[in-house]
Amino acid sequence: MYGKISTLVVLALLLSPVSGSGIPAADNLAEPNEFFHEFVGLNDDQIRTIREGKPLAKVLDSPTADQVFVFGSVYINSTPELYLKFASDIDAMRKLPSYLALRKFSDPPQLADLAGFTLDEEDFKELKNCKAGHCEVQLPTEAMEQFQRSVNWSASDASDQANRLARQMVLQALLNYQQGGNSALGTYRDKNHPAAVAETFASLLSRSKALPVYLPELREYLLNYPKADSSGIQSEFFWEKVNFGLKPTLRMVQAIIYQGRTPQQPAYAVAVKQLYASHYFESALDLTVCVRDAQNPDHPGFYLITLKGSQQAGLTGLKGGIVRKVAVGKTRSSLEKALASIKQNLESAAPIT
Repeated sequence: MYGKISTLVVLALLLSPVSGSGIPAADNLAEPNEFFHEFVGLNDDQIRTIREGKPLAKVLDSPTADQVFVFGSVYINSTPELYLKFASDIDAMRKLPSYLALRKFSDPPQLADLAGFTLDEEDFKELKNCKAGHCEVQLPTEAMEQFQRSVNWSASDASDQANRLARQMVLQALLNYQQGGNSALGTYRDKNHPAAVAETFASLLSRSKALPVYLPELREYLLNYPKADSSGIQSEFFWEKVNFGLKPTLRMVQAIIYQGRTPQQPAYAVAVKQLYASHYFESALDLTVCVRDAQNPDHPGFYLITLKGSQQAGLTGLKGGIVRKVAVGKTRSSLEKALASIKQNLESAAPIT
């Protein structure tokens, strides 16, 4: 359901911080040049680079040091429909070096869907002594207490006990979210400052000034699932174990496909909403937008527009500032490489003249 871009790909053009004073007219979405200028702050040379088929990524300003936004775009001589097929290839995702495991949940979710969901050895050791305000695994207080209460840490099968409990917790967390939406995602208390997941997600989404204008149905769905109108929207759930270069991270995400209803809207918006992460990311929303080429209506090429965005712990202060600079730099360069790879795959699969 979501593509070979990193699963952190966030709110493309629509979530980027506004550099201008107003919002362009809604009928301009089909022609992204004004958006590139006004919302992303690209100059004419950078826009020309994208139009010529060269991937471009740019780190965007963020209101606080713990929020990260990285914009990226490339023009692809293919169709949005082919991208959607490409983005749905789960088997291809599993082959990426950053993915250690990936699986889709059944409908309704089952415990068997979490076969292979296992804690890293380091995380297992950390959980033994976890307590509120001091834990190397991102968890609510009640989850820490349940691990302390339910696992016999001196037993020979303590690791198996912890993994079974972790799988039960993840399944229950997903069921709770499907019933109660964002408010059921809980509050991380592994650090001194609690992080309410629903609030951090809403904060990320509030950076969008264009989303409620151009894709109000998608914004409503992201904020008010499961009560929001789901017509025209496909949604599935996944768990994954990824390695971004620091330590393996377990995540649970909701993958959403929205199809534009008018020629002025993007052909498709593919969002990946993080519901849980064992490390680093307190909240993340991934969106990839396919915008058809309005200047060449007879040509099936399109703009693939993305932005990586997240709220992360450990990026503030002197040490955090150094970590942030390195992490953001790697994110920008890896996004350009990902866009180049997607372009090559799509144009090779269906060359267009």
